[in-house]
Formats: sequence, C-alpha cells, structure tokens
Amino acid sequence: MRVTPALLNHAEALLAELLRSSFAADSVVSHYFRMHRELGHNDRGFIAETVYAVLRRKRSLSARCLEDVTSRRLLLATLACVRGLNRRELEPVFSESEAKWLAQAKAVRLDDLSPAVRLDLPDWLYERLTQQFDPGELEHLAASLNQSAPLDLRVNTLKAERAAVMERLSGDGIDAEPCGWSPVGIRLAGKPSLSRHPLFLDGSIEVQDEGSQLLGFLLQPKRGEMVADFCAGAGGKTLLLGAMMRSQGRLYAFDVAEKRLAKLKPRLARSGLSNVHPVRIESEHDMRIKRLAGKLDRVLVDAPCSGLGTLRRNPDLKWRQTPDSVAELTAKQASILNAAATLVKKGGRLVYATCSLLDSENERVVSDFLAVHPEFVSLSAEEVLSKQGVALETGQRLRLLPHKHGTDGFFAAVMERQ
Repeated sequence: MRVTPALLNHAEALLAELLRSSFAADSVVSHYFRMHRELGHNDRGFIAETVYAVLRRKRSLSARCLEDVTSRRLLLATLACVRGLNRRELEPVFSESEAKWLAQAKAVRLDDLSPAVRLDLPDWLYERLTQQFDPGELEHLAASLNQSAPLDLRVNTLKAERAAVMERLSGDGIDAEPCGWSPVGIRLAGKPSLSRHPLFLDGSIEVQDEGSQLLGFLLQPKRGEMVADFCAGAGGKTLLLGAMMRSQGRLYAFDVAEKRLAKLKPRLARSGLSNVHPVRIESEHDMRIKRLAGKLDRVLVDAPCSGLGTLRRNPDLKWRQTPDSVAELTAKQASILNAAATLVKKGGRLVYATCSLLDSENERVVSDFLAVHPEFVSLSAEEVLSKQGVALETGQRLRLLPHKHGTDGFFAAVMERQ
C-alpha cells in the first residue's frame, strides 16, 4: 500500500494519543476511527497495523531513534526497519534530513543492545521470563509475541458444520483452513471484515482465538448439566459452552461488569442459545454465588490476569503492567478461584485458566489452591483433550505458547471435586 502524508499524519496523531493514554490500545484505536469515519478499510488497516507495530517494538525502535524519540520518528523507523519499506516507497512522506537520520537508524545493530531492549520487553518482565524459559526459547517466544495474531473463527455447531462454513468462506473469496487443534476452529489467511458477512450475522461463526476455544474442551460440559462461566466477560467462551451443551441445561454467565455482559446480549441473540443466564455479580462473594454452593457440575474460571499471553493483539499490556499490578492480580485470582470452587458439587469439574505467561498467575495459584483444598484433585489436561480427539501434547497442565502452538499464550488446570 502506498504511504501518503495524510496516512502518516493520521498514524502520528493516533500514536501520540496511544502513548499518552491510560486506556487500552484497542479502545483508543476504535475511538479514533469513529472520529474519522472518512478513512476506508484499507487505510484503517494500514494505520492500525503501523501503530501496533510501534507498540510491539517500542524499546528497540526508541534505541534506533538515537535519543530523539518522537511519534513521527518511531513511525518512520517502524516503516523502514520493521515493515521493510524502502527509500523510494517512503520518499513521499519524509524530508532529506529525515532520510539521513533514517539511514543512521537502520544502521543500529540490535545485537549491540541489551537483551531486554532487543526483545522489546520491559526489564521486570524479561527477568521473570528468564526464570521460566531458556535463552533460546525466550528469543523465539519474544519474536512470536511481536508478530500480529492471525484471525481465528469458532463455528457455532448449533447452526453449522466446519466443512460447510469453510466451503462458504472459500466461495466468498476468503482463504481459510481448519485450526490445528480445535475441532470447531477455522484460521483465516488474512483479516477480512466479517461484521456484515451472512455467517456472522446469523450466528454461525464467532471470532475467537483457538487457544480460548480449547478451554471449552477442558471443561467439557454436557447436555442437561448446570454450568458456570465464572468470569464471562463479553461471553466468547460462554457461547462455546452453550453450543457444547446443545442449548440444554443451565449455563450461568457471571461477571462484575455490566458493560461486558451487555456485549454478550447481541452475540447471544445471534447464537440461537436458550440456556444462557447472564448474571451481574457485585464480587466473587455475591450472595447469588453462595446460593448455588455445591450445585454445579462444571465451573470455568478464566480469571482476570495480566494478559501477557495476548501481546500479539494487545502489545500495550507489556508497557502498562507492572510487578505491583501483577501482585494485585494474583491475590484476586486466588480469591476468585476459592469462591468459584464452592459452586462445584462432588464429582464436578473446575477449570482455572489465564491468558498469562507468568507462573505467579498460573501454576502458583493452582498449587496454593490445591494445598488447602484436598477435596480437589488434578486431572491431566492432555488426557481430557485426547478423549475428545484433540491430540495436543501438553501434560498435566495446558500451556499454549504462540511460537509453539500458533495461539495466544494460555494456561489451564483441570481439577475434580472428590
């Protein structure tokens, strides 16, 4: 795509807003595009991809800026060094002095930078990850987190079959292939706009990362059961669980945020599900939770977390999270898991999951829980998935990583109440 001064100006304005905002990047980008409806689909795609590339590579790009870090310089360095545009392609948007500076920026040797800067990680996160991964794997992991995530779809099995959906997409000129692990997943080759596609409008497909889909298969809800999605959010996993239950039984979608649950309503209407009951709760200790103690067959806790496994799509999180914020989250995760566990009846299943990479939010939370709850035993995530035809070598816990599995980073532990 040809870069024009107008496009670069929009990218510069949006990036400046992102760098000073305390709001999540996706909400800032969405707001900017709502304010500039004159921008077409391709223009928006270029602007968004470019500013997100800056967020992903901000530390190494800042090093290339040679102590004069501005939004414009970050963008030019991104276009030249990350997106690979040559001088002729950039000539319409930079001056002669900027051309000279950009040549110097391109000449900076990344190998001369510190590992954390070179891998575009904050120091504290780099130090945490070096305790979990050897240097070679951390290189691969960081590189994968700095790539854009693919677009995955989940087929609503109440309304369609994967083969028929893929045939329809192909007929509409949309390249797609089955996901490698999820039996109901489809991965698109590009990122077409699907909001007006008939399959989306009639609820046959939903956008959902393949890793997130696998959490439903770990919970494995069945028809007629009582099930809860304890931290439902906008309901992506709730809809998957409802379809797996064939819309039979009772499925609670709990969340503390009315706004998030409001986003579930139109998705629920499209899905054709009639067994979902969205419930806003004050906290994990809400009286409505206590009334259901010991009554549910299965409970999914996709706990609020740092989101560091989703950096491919939310790169701003690595700059916004801190050791203190993670410590606050781990305390909250433990409290939520303890509360959710009270809902599970004898013989019932409890799944704890996050989209974090950090052991402190994952294995440590589960280990601490099991240490004080001997009535719960750990099940093998690999065996649970294998029995459903998902051949994923993961061991006792589900650990998904973008450089290994092509998904977001996910952790999940499966437990059963004896």
